[in-house]
Amino acid sequence: MSETTRANEENKKPPLNGRRTLPPNNSNDEENEVPEVDPFGLIPRGFDPKDYLRVVDIYMYKDPHEVNKQQHHTDKYYNPRLIVRRGQPFQIRIDFNRPYRPETDQFWLEFLMGRYPQQNKGTYIPILVGNVLKPGEWGAKITRRENNSIHLSIMPSATCIIGKFRLYVAVLTPFAILRTRRNPATDTYILFNPWCQQDAVYLDDERERQEYVLNDVGIVFHGNIEDVKSRSWSYGQFEETVLDACLFLMDKAELELSGRGNPIKICRVASAVINSRDDNGVIAGSWNNSYDNGVAPSAWTGSVDILLEYYSSKQPVRYGQCWVFAGVFNTFLRCLGIPARLITNYSSAHDNNANLRLDFFLDDEGKVDTKLTKDSVWNYHCWNEAWMTRPDLPVGFGGWQVVDGTPQETSDGMYRCGPASVQAIKHGHVCFQFDAPFVYAEVNSDIFFSRMEKNGTQVVEKIDTTHIGQLIVTKEVGGDGMMEITEEYKFREGSDEERLALETAVMYGVKKQTTQDIQYQPQTDIDMDFQVQKAVLGNDFKVTITFRNRSRNSYTATAYLSGNIVFYTGVTKSEFKKHSFNAKLEPSSSSSFDVVVKSSEYMSDLLEQASFHFFVTARINETGKILAMQKATILEIPTLRIK
Repeated sequence: MSETTRANEENKKPPLNGRRTLPPNNSNDEENEVPEVDPFGLIPRGFDPKDYLRVVDIYMYKDPHEVNKQQHHTDKYYNPRLIVRRGQPFQIRIDFNRPYRPETDQFWLEFLMGRYPQQNKGTYIPILVGNVLKPGEWGAKITRRENNSIHLSIMPSATCIIGKFRLYVAVLTPFAILRTRRNPATDTYILFNPWCQQDAVYLDDERERQEYVLNDVGIVFHGNIEDVKSRSWSYGQFEETVLDACLFLMDKAELELSGRGNPIKICRVASAVINSRDDNGVIAGSWNNSYDNGVAPSAWTGSVDILLEYYSSKQPVRYGQCWVFAGVFNTFLRCLGIPARLITNYSSAHDNNANLRLDFFLDDEGKVDTKLTKDSVWNYHCWNEAWMTRPDLPVGFGGWQVVDGTPQETSDGMYRCGPASVQAIKHGHVCFQFDAPFVYAEVNSDIFFSRMEKNGTQVVEKIDTTHIGQLIVTKEVGGDGMMEITEEYKFREGSDEERLALETAVMYGVKKQTTQDIQYQPQTDIDMDFQVQKAVLGNDFKVTITFRNRSRNSYTATAYLSGNIVFYTGVTKSEFKKHSFNAKLEPSSSSSFDVVVKSSEYMSDLLEQASFHFFVTARINETGKILAMQKATILEIPTLRIK
């Protein structure tokens, strides 16, 4: 070894560190050197690799009309490599230099990603050939042998990392492992699979999969509540190089490769990297009407130009506003296989200090004082919803999650927002990560109009409870019309349930309180609990709500119960029961209230392995305090006795 090469080798070594750590493995593009001959020790003189089983060619069936891209719904991608979805088998053919003899020959496949592939991180995957494929687990089996060729069916795990893998075939000989040469033509992209039940992004409706994963054009609704306008947007998730650009965004966000099988993590880092604040991300926002050295936000008609410009220049693309951030984010999600849709919220609140209400300060003439008022209302605001299970939350909060790439407020120190469960927002359970209080305020906060007295006290003049989040819409499935989804985010404006959900959200979400009410004091002298009677398929059952009043005061309570049907994955399908009631709570006593759930109310919506998810929320009217609970229960199938 010459001096210079030795010096270079020394420089390449990572600096010594008291902890045994590998350098960060967060680039899908970087590679390591994989030896073609991997000896077990000294190789005897007469050893000739050509004497052993040798791979001549690997055929990937990667053309759009061939079996893999057809079965995996990836035939629209304008990309010459193989693109498949996880949790579903794909086919390849290996040509050897002679017929394969299973008694004596041993070979396996290796999928590698990144510069430091490691088996326990899911970036090095050796696959032995077996007789049977287990659903949702890595494996390979021979489907047919002919002459010097074998046909393999390969199953990627339903939870594996998504991105671009390098493929090697390794053959075992007595003295060494022989591998195929690095060949970019066999690189395989593995994406999320909404068609696979074990995938976290599984969506059960084929029309919705066609729309939210495979449709590459869409409609953005804008304007204002009196005058809803629409413009078309080209997502272009299948265009040339767009897939590589989307994978690069995760490299740019420095998301560890091992975390890239998790849609929650991917959405969270992507919501930060879509905007340029604090990480030089994709789009620079501008709201001040001067768009020098850039393109005006309204001039963009789609995502492709923006993503490709960013991928080549690595510099933020100027300029965007909310629908541009949302359009590009939608492309990113659909491209990777996460079902996604673009949402518009009319009269959208921007709650600047996380107190779940908007504070507008009036001057002496009754006009809004712009110096004191920090919160604002946008005519409309666009964000995205991504579909996934939420194993990090209690059952019932999977399904649509709000993610927002527009930089509004920081979350954990960066400009990002979500994923926040739409179901948790509807019921005011904003204690569940991520950023639910902020999203709750966008769709359903109250506006407090206050006047500042000379002595510094605040006088509330008026409260507007109906202005925010008047209409929430997205494009309809399979058409260009508008579909209203306001009811998915909140109960009917002005209803008891809507007020109770808002007060629940304030209870869970208050971080910074207004001066007169420094700390939230919970109602300590009343306990609320509820029990669900064993629910047997086809029978009515009851939910019993019990209040225990430990004080010497009489109270009255306004309460509601909401029952939802949930997939076994924790994703809510639909609400089947809504019931509001009033309760009188006598001093030092318990009172119980039964709500009967009839079988006719839930039978039409049933799913296999379904469970029920109930919310009960009550307000103690005398004190204004909130009691809230949610829990899930399994539906029992009656046992069949055969005599």
